[in-house]
Amino acid sequence: MIIQAFLRWVETAKASDRARAASALGRAYAAADMNGIDRHAAEMAMTFLLDDPSPKVRLSLVEALADCPAAPRAIMKSLAEDQPEIAFVAIARSPVLTDADLVDIAARGTAETRALIAARKGVSCSVAAALAEIGDEEEVLILLENDRTHLSRRTLTTIVSRLGHVAAIRDQLLLRDDLPGDARQLLAERVGTALAGCGLIQATIGAVRAERVRGEACDAAALAAAAVTPPEELPLMVAHLRESGRLTPAFLMKALCGGAAEFFIAAMVELSGVTQRRVRAILSGGRVHPIRALFESAGLGPDLSAAFAEAVLLWQREARETAGAFASIVASLHDRLRRRSSPSSNAGALAELVENLAFAEKRRLAREYASLAARQAA
Repeated sequence: MIIQAFLRWVETAKASDRARAASALGRAYAAADMNGIDRHAAEMAMTFLLDDPSPKVRLSLVEALADCPAAPRAIMKSLAEDQPEIAFVAIARSPVLTDADLVDIAARGTAETRALIAARKGVSCSVAAALAEIGDEEEVLILLENDRTHLSRRTLTTIVSRLGHVAAIRDQLLLRDDLPGDARQLLAERVGTALAGCGLIQATIGAVRAERVRGEACDAAALAAAAVTPPEELPLMVAHLRESGRLTPAFLMKALCGGAAEFFIAAMVELSGVTQRRVRAILSGGRVHPIRALFESAGLGPDLSAAFAEAVLLWQREARETAGAFASIVASLHDRLRRRSSPSSNAGALAELVENLAFAEKRRLAREYASLAARQAA
C-alpha cells in the first residue's frame, strides 16, 4: 500500500520532491531498512523511476544505490547507460555490474565511459582486454596507471601493438616487470621505427644511416630483453623475431658471441625443429660435425655453419677460462674468419660483423678505462 501511494504521488509531485523521494527510497533499500515495505515492491518503484522525465530523479536514485552490493543489477545497468552524469556514478562505483556488463557498456559507450571503466577499483582481465582492443590513448593510459588492473600477457602485447608508438603509454609499459619479452621487443621496434622516421634525425645523419642505427638499436634492445626474459617465455620472443624477419645470421651471431645462451638455444629449436634437449646436447658436446649439422638444419649454409661452429667452440673454451670472455671470443673469431681463403659473400659479411663487434667492444673497454683513470686522478 505504501508503494502504491508513493507511485500515485509521483505522478503529480514536483521534480525536486521526486528526486528527494527517490533518494530516500534508494537509501532505505541499500540499508535494508524498509520498515515493513516489500522489497520487491520497492524494486518495482525504482524501476518505474528509471523512466522519470527529470534526470535529477535518476541521479538521486543512482547516488543512493551506487555503493550498495545488493542493488538490483538490472536497475544499475540501466542507470550505467543513462545520461553521462548519471552513467558515470553507476560505472565508477557500482559493485554489482558484472564483467560482461562492463564489456558491453565499453563497446557501446563513449571514450569517457571507457575511461571510467578503466579507472574502476579493480579491473578484471577480461574487461582490461576489451579496453585494450577498442580503447583510445587516454583510456588505455588510465588502464595502465590503475594499480588495481589485472593485465594478461596477451593484453599487454595488444597494447604494445596498437599504441606502443605513444610516448606516455610506452613509458608506463616499460615500468612493468611483467611485460613479456616479445612485447618488450615489439616496443623497441616501434621506438626505433619512430626515431628512424623522424625528419630531424634523417636530416642530421641521413636516412640510410638512420635505418642502420635503428636496426642496431633494435638488435641491442632484443638482446637486452632476452637477458631478463624468463626461459619459458623465450620461445614466444624468438617466434616474434622470426615472424618480423629479425632472426638473421647477424643477429644470431651477436647473441652467440654475447653469451645469450638460453636465447640462442631457443632460436635453434625454433629454426631447426630439433628438441631443446637435443640442441643443448649438441651445442655442449664439443663435436664440430653435429654442431654444423644442427646449424645447417636451421637454414645456415655451409660457410655460415662453419663460422657459427667455431664461435660455439670458442665460447665453450673461453667462457670456462676467461672472465668477460666476449672480447676474447670476437677477436679470436674475427682472426679465424679473416684467414679463410675465398670466403662466400655471406661469410664475408659475417666476418665484417664480427670485426665490428670486436671494435665496438674495444671502444667500450676504452671508455671504461678512461672513466677509471679520471676517477683515480680526481
